[in-house]
Amino acid sequence: MRLDRRLSNLGYGSRKEVQRMIRLGEVTTASGEVLNDKSSVEHDEIRVDGELLDPPSPLLIVLNKPAGYVCSTDERETTVYELLPERFAERKPGLNSIGRLDKETTGMLLLTDDGQQLHRAIHPKSKLDKVYHAVLDRPLNGTEGATFASGEMLLDSDNKPLLPATMEVLGENEALVTLHEGRYHQVRRMFAAVGNHVNELRRVKIGNWALPEDLEEGQWRIVSEEERVLLFGK
Repeated sequence: MRLDRRLSNLGYGSRKEVQRMIRLGEVTTASGEVLNDKSSVEHDEIRVDGELLDPPSPLLIVLNKPAGYVCSTDERETTVYELLPERFAERKPGLNSIGRLDKETTGMLLLTDDGQQLHRAIHPKSKLDKVYHAVLDRPLNGTEGATFASGEMLLDSDNKPLLPATMEVLGENEALVTLHEGRYHQVRRMFAAVGNHVNELRRVKIGNWALPEDLEEGQWRIVSEEERVLLFGK
């Protein structure tokens, strides 16, 4: 692929804009060699203004989502995409979140530009468990765990019972809830159905991979191959 097209697909600018960057010598190798469209260089050797070129597709990133951000691209809202480099919005193919967190839910969010990976991850057969830390308005009464695990819990406006979910009590008004499916506002609605209210909700784990402890709220990073295996298997 021509260098200008590669940079344009990664969101660094239009073809005309990146051609100008190349002419001005802003695209180099790690050693400082100035590149042109006819240069044959490995992707991970290319630098733009001295910075390593973004990875090509398929890209998978993890974001520690803060409260107040939505996972859609609705321009009327503050979106999670505003926490990423502006050029990511222009990538081709574009980034999409793997599942969603509601506006006030925080924690682990995955985004990818790989349509096949996105489909595989959100398909019910993926069995990609998700673990949430819930802080509740009132103390637990001791019956919630059995209700959630029964496989018979039916939420308002749903016509199909929830799959069994597990709950681990952390304190009188704190719990970890593991879901094996992903319905709209599921954890919040589950606790509402047993007479409680979720004050804070944070996703802390997806599959076999927990939210990295060194990833502060609002920060993101590329998922390594080892972490990808923890998430999806081989």
